[in-house]
Amino acid sequence: MELPNYFSLSVLPQRCDIDATSMLVSQLSPNMKSIKDIDDICLRTLAKTSMERRIVRLSMNPRTRFVAHFLKFNDTAIFLLNFFAIIPLAKLFEIVIEDISRRTGQTTGALLDATFGNLPEFVLAIIALKQGQVRVVQASVMGNLISNLLLVIGSSFLVGGIKYQVQEFNETAAQTTASLMAVACIALVVPAAFNISIPGGKDYEVVKLSHYTAIILLIVYGLCLLFPFKTHPELYITEDEEDEEPELTLIVSAVTLAVTTVIVGFCGEFLVSSISRNLEPLRLTKTFVGLILFPLVGRPAEAAMTAKVAMKNKMQSVIFTVAARSLQTALFFTPSLVVLGWIIDQPMTLLFEMFETIVLFISVLLLNYLIQNGRSNWFAGILLLATYNFVAIASYLYPD
Repeated sequence: MELPNYFSLSVLPQRCDIDATSMLVSQLSPNMKSIKDIDDICLRTLAKTSMERRIVRLSMNPRTRFVAHFLKFNDTAIFLLNFFAIIPLAKLFEIVIEDISRRTGQTTGALLDATFGNLPEFVLAIIALKQGQVRVVQASVMGNLISNLLLVIGSSFLVGGIKYQVQEFNETAAQTTASLMAVACIALVVPAAFNISIPGGKDYEVVKLSHYTAIILLIVYGLCLLFPFKTHPELYITEDEEDEEPELTLIVSAVTLAVTTVIVGFCGEFLVSSISRNLEPLRLTKTFVGLILFPLVGRPAEAAMTAKVAMKNKMQSVIFTVAARSLQTALFFTPSLVVLGWIIDQPMTLLFEMFETIVLFISVLLLNYLIQNGRSNWFAGILLLATYNFVAIASYLYPD
């Protein structure tokens, strides 16, 4: 069927908020005057509980973003629409994983949350790496770590501290997490120091060092799973955990995760493909896109979830959840990207920009100071959020 002529009008790139899908539906079926009819049908058919209705609504959200690509909207519209489309999809991951976690123990639930909570950013990084956007991938890795340590924990400290004067968590578990982050930070700093120490800079040696370091980090990640799961599980038991019944079946959860991952892949493909053409029009740099924008895809949903937990005075759970995500990014996802680059012949290394390396080191150092006594308050959150804002402003002004 041939599409109507108004799909090619020049007004569409400027009117990117038009629900183009509604126009398409009205042409294909006279009984459906708008996309709302499809929403209503899906809700009546698929959603029997409030949780399922939330999932259906969120999963439908990216429809305009696909239309924007296939109807040849301008590059800026495609970039912005696909970027904002992935944000509710990340929220969808949070909803489903939170429901699955109710079926498992606290430690297993945190691991699942870390794995799927980081999935949108990991998918974007893989797509960018395949397209040769190594600089964006490196910045996004650092951005994920920095946003977790500063933005997510900072907002949780602030929100929880407003309601409770002091919140406590297990000091030993927090220090163990800080030590692991320090090891990961050292692994990311060594290639930069190695490169500076070599006159003229030998890229081949840096690549080999990155490959060997990536393998060691993957081994460390496997061993660090033994600590909370086998040898010291008592350190990670959260306080006064409430038993909540899951609202979704396992089949619905699994299908939702699979479909959402595919949609994130499509949106990510459109988003990454338009990066290079949008840097100059939007006055952005690859450093800012990777360090700030890509991590913001999943951080609003994560920050909202951890803030809600902090409001229940469960700071131990917040620390464990955020720590699990940060460690998985540093010890698993980052070396996995290096190994993937090794396989597909992309020069992905652990040699990051000195600016990003120093910022990560400062973030780990600051967080270590704030959690070393096992207590938090709202002012600690202010310090972390202020530091994140410093980083965001500096990365925006940092030239490629």
